[in-house]
Amino acid sequence: MKFKDRFAGNMLNPEQDSELNDALTDFRLSVHAWSDAAFSRSRTVVAALPPRRIWRLAVGCALGCVLVTGGASVGLWQHHQREIELRITQARIAEHQRLAAQQQAQQLEDEDLLAKVDSDVSREVPIAMEPLAQLMVDDETP
Repeated sequence: MKFKDRFAGNMLNPEQDSELNDALTDFRLSVHAWSDAAFSRSRTVVAALPPRRIWRLAVGCALGCVLVTGGASVGLWQHHQREIELRITQARIAEHQRLAAQQQAQQLEDEDLLAKVDSDVSREVPIAMEPLAQLMVDDETP
């Protein structure tokens, strides 16, 4: 159903009706002209990346991530190794100090034992032989 038929019962006078028809015709012609111009103008199309480029980009990003992760893990590993070496060195130093203290204590015990042996041996006469020694001392006096 056309616009005219739809509003045929309208109370427009024939002069207004012809003006409306002219306006609608002009509008329709201008829409068609705009559509033809828009359809015939040149367009620039952005080409999508071919699949090969997309894969190269993805592989490049993945390799970059692997390199960054590898570099960071090497740094962390070296730091961890230095800490382990430091702990081992500290343990060796502590063990060396403990052994030195133990040797010093053993040396003091040995010195005390030797001093006791020396005092026991340094007597002129053993305790069991002391009565005979007293007899000998009496004999030597002129």
